[in-house]
Amino acid sequence: MLPFLIRRLSGAVVIMFLIGAFTFFLFYSIPQDFAELACGKNCSPQNIAVIRENLGLDQPIAAQFRDFMMGIVAGRDFPQGHCPAPCLGVSFASGDMVWDSIIDRFPLTLSLTLGGLVVFLVVGLGAGLIAAWKRGTAVDKALSGASIVLSSFQIYLLGPIVLGLLVYSTGLMENPKYVSPFDSPGGWFVGMLIPWVVMATIFTAQYTRMSRSTMIEQLQEEHVRTARAKGMSRGYVFFRYAWRGSLIPIVTIIGIDLSSLLSGAVVTEFTFDLAGLGRLAVESSVNKDIPLTMGVMMFGAFFILVLNIIVDLAYAFIDPRVRLS
Repeated sequence: MLPFLIRRLSGAVVIMFLIGAFTFFLFYSIPQDFAELACGKNCSPQNIAVIRENLGLDQPIAAQFRDFMMGIVAGRDFPQGHCPAPCLGVSFASGDMVWDSIIDRFPLTLSLTLGGLVVFLVVGLGAGLIAAWKRGTAVDKALSGASIVLSSFQIYLLGPIVLGLLVYSTGLMENPKYVSPFDSPGGWFVGMLIPWVVMATIFTAQYTRMSRSTMIEQLQEEHVRTARAKGMSRGYVFFRYAWRGSLIPIVTIIGIDLSSLLSGAVVTEFTFDLAGLGRLAVESSVNKDIPLTMGVMMFGAFFILVLNIIVDLAYAFIDPRVRLS
């Protein structure tokens, strides 16, 4: 397992360097003077020149790229003060360090993403298993039909409906809000429950159909039929042999869906008026806050990369052949 983990981490370092290079040159290819953006409207040429010098924008592009990448590793010095590693620059709009702004919003997005992931995995895989267990029955047809209906919903449509029914009309639930789980675990759970369920709805429907089909396929495998022929109970064979084999393609799809889940957090945050990384990314784009936009993009890529490494480890745990490849 250790060599497998080392290969994945080494590859992650290379990927993050490439993402950083791509992000830097993508934004610096924009025909816009960053010093003017940082200075704002009605800014004198003298102030623009000072800002250009303070931000290092008067240096060659190669030197700027070097300072940008070294800042992530070792930190940088700005007129506002020292920016410790990982330094992603200074926000044009607020003057705050980009990393501080990201870390301030990250707990909400982390809660939203991981909570939604847990909800759609538990509900989706559970419903798929039940449908496969009751294959051909009314239960199977009901769950399969519900998954098709739910997959047609979108967050921006389902969110207001749920809010209207559970919050504004009946008062059964509080309006969604973020509370630190370290301050109030109960308040954190209640405040995030509606966004979790709404964001996970589409994925739940997808994983219900997927887990049902993969489980039915596994039940047709020779080793499963052999186990049944040896007299093992249906339930033991179902969970001991078929269940683990059905997880392999599902875990693979989870790694692909993580980026969709994170992008879905953007819509979810706006729907429920939550201030997370998704909202920060949109606000920085609207304000033409290039350093903050770049920082959010790189942090989002890093977040997805870390989650994919975790998925790879889970995949290797489920299928030992992966660790040997």
